[in-house]
Parts: sequence; C-alpha cells; structure tokens
Amino acid sequence: MAAIPRTPGVINRYKRLSGIVQDYFSYFEELANGYPWEVTIGYLFTYVELAQNMTIYCGVVKLHRVESRLARRAVEAYHMTRPGFRDTYRVVFGQPIPQKLIAKIKEAEGVRDKIVHGKSVSDQNMRKAVIDILDYAEALNEEVYDFAKFRPFGPLRGFKGRAAPLDVATSRWVLKGMGFDLS
Repeated sequence: MAAIPRTPGVINRYKRLSGIVQDYFSYFEELANGYPWEVTIGYLFTYVELAQNMTIYCGVVKLHRVESRLARRAVEAYHMTRPGFRDTYRVVFGQPIPQKLIAKIKEAEGVRDKIVHGKSVSDQNMRKAVIDILDYAEALNEEVYDFAKFRPFGPLRGFKGRAAPLDVATSRWVLKGMGFDLS
C-alpha cells in the first residue's frame, strides 16, 4: 500500500481534482486546515449522500423522462441505504457501479461508521478515507457523465436537456416499475 500523505498532501490531492468537484466540496480546504479529520469526513459524506440522491433523481428525469416534481417526491421519500443506492443505480442506469468505485467508497464508509459510533480511528486511516472520498467523487462524476451526460458532484443546471417529460400518470408507472413507493 502506498504511503498516505499528511494533511498538506491531502489538500494537494484536493487541488488536483477537477474544478467541478473542488467547487462541489467548496469548504474542504478550510475544514481540512482548521478542524479535525472527523469534521471533514462528516462534511464530505453529507455531500456524497446528496450527490448520490441527485444521481438517482437526475437519472430518472433525464434518462427515463419522468416528470420532475414526481421524481423529486419519489427520491425524497425513498430511504436510500448504501446497498439501496447501488441497486437503484443499476435499475436507473441499466448497469452497476464499477466494483473498483464501490471498493473505494466502502473503505471510507467503514471509517465514517467508526467515527460516528465513537470508535477510535487513526489519523492515517482518516486521511486515506478523505482521499478515497475525493477519488470516488471524481470517478463517479466521470462514470455517470460517460453515458448520462451530467456530473452529480457538480452544478446540475440544465442536466435534463430539452426532452419533454412523460405525463404524471405514466411517470408514476415508470417510478413504480423501478421500485419507488409513491403511496
């Protein structure tokens, strides 16, 4: 395993990310420089979960032309677990998240869980988790962009394009077929 960089190296890794991902995690540098890694990891995971929800929402709206307000309601009501995100991603996008991406975020999730549950985690493991989260964000952006042409870790203005949405009744059936509960 390669050496895990100290704080300046982690910040340099952040600075090598695409501008889109840097902007998405806009408070990262301030947090990494001024707070314990636990705070930074909490911040990063808040935005990872937001991006994962937006991945599903944007995929449903763009690829399946589901009416946006109904799609928003369905995604907001859906209790998305980690395996649930991966399963729903496969349904919405028609292909699984690559295993190497899952492996990268799973390690970071383990560190996050230990922190949240009051277990001790070494500084080195927290720094590695931060790097893994940043790499995951960059890689998921590119993965989704390759076939859906939007980046969930970034601004989503105009992601849908000009395609007309399905009517609400048909959208409801599409969402139901994907496993969303609209009751």
